[in-house]
Amino acid sequence: MDRTMARAHAMKLIYEWEMGGDGGEETRVDLLEVKPNEHEADFMNRMAEGVQAHAGEIDGRLAPFLRGWTIERLTRVDLAILRLAVYELTLNETPASVVINEAVELANQYSTDKAGAFVNGVLGNLARALEDERGEV
Repeated sequence: MDRTMARAHAMKLIYEWEMGGDGGEETRVDLLEVKPNEHEADFMNRMAEGVQAHAGEIDGRLAPFLRGWTIERLTRVDLAILRLAVYELTLNETPASVVINEAVELANQYSTDKAGAFVNGVLGNLARALEDERGEV
């Protein structure tokens, strides 16, 4: 599994969690077919668990950039994609452009026709705000 696939799997685990599931070993091994020591499995787990542990903080960062939308109005798929991307952006380990592009690709693959543009706009604005907070140019 590569990093792109790990993000897609993390998004699916986040979605399952949002829908009341636990994203446990059964989901990871049987549904997603991820072996515990598979390449990038640690990344997938860290992203999914990080979003679950920090969902309130993530939503607080995300909400001001939704412009005309609320967290409650978002589809659960879009919310899972956005939460994953916001969490990864706040870690500041991967370039924002990569995180945003991957999120847009997830939206294009798993959500509606307009979701990719929406995700791109929200995350682009949020990424610029994070850069300003960090004093990055």
